[in-house]
Amino acid sequence: MSLLDDLARTRDETLGYFALDDAALALRYAPGKWTNRELLLHLADAEGVLFERVRRVVGEGRRVLWAFDQDGWARATPYDRYPLALARDLYAATRAAALWFAGEHYQADGGLEFVHSETGVRTLAQELEKIAAHNEHHLVQLRSTLAAR
Repeated sequence: MSLLDDLARTRDETLGYFALDDAALALRYAPGKWTNRELLLHLADAEGVLFERVRRVVGEGRRVLWAFDQDGWARATPYDRYPLALARDLYAATRAAALWFAGEHYQADGGLEFVHSETGVRTLAQELEKIAAHNEHHLVQLRSTLAAR
């Protein structure tokens, strides 16, 4: 399966979860972990951060790009009140842009490098792949939560 296929598949599955009912959104994949609602809001946050890195590598060249504190973002955002529809729209729009950039730059410019503040030198191709892999990681959690229901 190609990266573009992975990005489209994970997008389509994720968008479906934004329509879960309140009971399903309140489920946790493990004790003390995020609820399904919180996972979806995190995916919307992370999608924006990961895509910003892609844009910066393409547009600005080799730079140091900082990690983001996902827990800090979650604490600073009232995830219990944040509109799920807004997060869905942000996720969908950002993924559409990531898909376009992947089509334009994955093969042609995938070797462009940047320095991640925590993990060191990475490439544009690796960051595009991370978008799909990160999404899949959380889809596994969502699937397991709902299968146990």
